[in-house]
Amino acid sequence: MSFEIRKIGVVGAGQMGCGIAQVSAAAGFEVLLNDISAERIEAGIARIGANLGRQVDRGGMTDGEREATLARIKPALGFSALANADLAMEAASENEEVKRAIFNDLCAHLKPEAIVATNTSSISITRLGSATDRPGRFIGIHFMNPVPRMQLVELIRGIATEDDTFAAAKVFIEKLHKTVTVSEDFPAFIVNRILLPMINEAIYTLYEGVGSVDAIDTAMRLGANHPMGPLQLADFIGLDTCLSVMQVLHEGLADSKYRPCPLLVKYVEAGWLGRKTQRGFYDYRSGAPIPTR
Repeated sequence: MSFEIRKIGVVGAGQMGCGIAQVSAAAGFEVLLNDISAERIEAGIARIGANLGRQVDRGGMTDGEREATLARIKPALGFSALANADLAMEAASENEEVKRAIFNDLCAHLKPEAIVATNTSSISITRLGSATDRPGRFIGIHFMNPVPRMQLVELIRGIATEDDTFAAAKVFIEKLHKTVTVSEDFPAFIVNRILLPMINEAIYTLYEGVGSVDAIDTAMRLGANHPMGPLQLADFIGLDTCLSVMQVLHEGLADSKYRPCPLLVKYVEAGWLGRKTQRGFYDYRSGAPIPTR
């Protein structure tokens, strides 16, 4: 008999973790939201409440559905609070050491049959799975940002991932009314393998003086019909995340075409990480985005 996922533990109450918790709860799953402090968890639940409120305003759900969804999300301080989770989903920052440390601590508290998943956008699933006590019950479930709006989820098996784990994860994603695409376990998988080098190339185009921030973004919006320009998208993703994905591609595939643009490195060193720090390729401090170059 195949394993059924009913209760979800989400590790990380940031943008991605909150999005995963929100769509899981909206689909009827019980969700345990974990982070390193009660304040972060409370802030995450408040963010989910605000997002659901906007959905009610747009007519996407009723007030009753919003309340029922929020009621299914419980704060879970400490990994021991995730002991009953069928699926423990890690959504921490895109840093392999951080993720490995989480799995090292987390697995001891989970029931033996629980599936452990990572929302990594680029790091080897096989390598992360080897940091757990259950590589066969480990899988990559990569949601896109923002989770409630984006239709796609990449499902990535590590070399040790069992068929039962893959099947249970696939059913879970389908219950969220999202579309599964299956990727092999290569650096950055499918979406970011294609998307991030495009963003990196846009940054090189800026770095080499081919066009300004505004010229590049306007060109790709109106010339390639992209919903937002690549530099605007980089700010939305976070320039630190863009850099870490390019570093994974460059190190993992050893091809110079994946070399992170020096200008991207400089912005990250300056702490200009995009929207989350109010400055990146645009300055957001005045409310209206102003190009920084």
